Amino acid sequence: MKFIKSLSEKEYKNFFESQEEAHFLQSYEWGQTQKDGRGLIPYYVGVKDDKNKLLACALLLKRKTPLNMCYFYAPRGFVIDYHNEDLFTFFTENLKRFLKEENAIYLKVDPGVKYQDINENAERIAGENNKDIFDNFIKNGFIHKGFYKLYEGNQPRYTIRVHLNKDKDEIIKNISKTYLNTIKRSYSYDLEIEEGNDIDIMHDLILNNAQKDGFHAYSYDYYRSFYKHFHKSGHVKLLNIRLYPDKIIKKDKDELKELKAKIKNGEIKKKNLADAQDRIKRLEKDLEIFKPYAKQYPKGKIVCSAAITYTNYASWLLYLGNDNLGERTFAVNRCYYEALNDAIDKGLKFFDLFGTVGDPKTTYKKLAGLHEFKRKFGGEYIEFLGEFDLVNKPFWYKVLPTLLKIYRQLKK
Repeated sequence: MKFIKSLSEKEYKNFFESQEEAHFLQSYEWGQTQKDGRGLIPYYVGVKDDKNKLLACALLLKRKTPLNMCYFYAPRGFVIDYHNEDLFTFFTENLKRFLKEENAIYLKVDPGVKYQDINENAERIAGENNKDIFDNFIKNGFIHKGFYKLYEGNQPRYTIRVHLNKDKDEIIKNISKTYLNTIKRSYSYDLEIEEGNDIDIMHDLILNNAQKDGFHAYSYDYYRSFYKHFHKSGHVKLLNIRLYPDKIIKKDKDELKELKAKIKNGEIKKKNLADAQDRIKRLEKDLEIFKPYAKQYPKGKIVCSAAITYTNYASWLLYLGNDNLGERTFAVNRCYYEALNDAIDKGLKFFDLFGTVGDPKTTYKKLAGLHEFKRKFGGEYIEFLGEFDLVNKPFWYKVLPTLLKIYRQLKK
């Protein structure tokens, strides 16, 4: 076997796209996105056999540090058969040499590999586990960074993943009834589902969420870079949901008039009267909410926008932004639902809701609510192995956090 420091775009893509378990964060496009959008340097490395056949590959993202050093990160890497211990050991030994040559402090990797089966409370249960893979990382000199529960690492250590190896009816049946009810209610607003091509609209909606929920959003340039590279290869879709305030107002007025007339004429049974009155209250509130937007958006308003990324075998709903009208009309729920149906229709293996927490009852920010939202899809609750560091410079590895803190303060 031989270690390849720089695979060609064609070589890398051909191998990556043939691997069913490959994560989009290891894709060639993700490396280019991080290069243009965040200033990282992508390295596409791999291992070939004696017949020049590629056996493994990895995207390594390089970030420079003061004193002419650097560190690397392999997001959800590597693309390798982890059960092949000889291959993994060979790859690791060559990564150690690579780190020395690059004067790197360390390499971080967070494999997209399940650690163990868990229940709805994130507790271990009998079933599948990959402790052998975990142990092999340790045996080869990696340092495990702990079983964190929230978003302390570079990527969430948990996710919700809907497996699509069933009939569509069975997949939909597994979704929470309360969630399906919100989908049903979204149809009352005559939402239009469309494929977009303007990443700035999504970014504006993400900024709205960021300001409201207190998280950091990337720049316009970052999202533009992301869309450019993934769109070029056909591995992204922008899913927009548009509504027409004037049409909603007209429809609500008609329904409101009809309901009030039925109540006045005694056409609604006593047992259904409370529901009818609740409906009237919601219609009146809708009229109040949508009235200011009617003249401003005669061609409709996009109230929710999401970016879905793909490999040849799976899809992830990666980014999503919405405004208050998107929440009011259940457009956010509808967006996830449409993304799931898109994955089913494409014949993919799974649809991933991209990240959740390992503490379903956490009080930190709104993460428990986000988890509950994603859990309603009825997918598998997955715990990944976590982060591992392969250290080349032990001293600098220990002082790097302090060094970077001082460096950033000086830059200010």
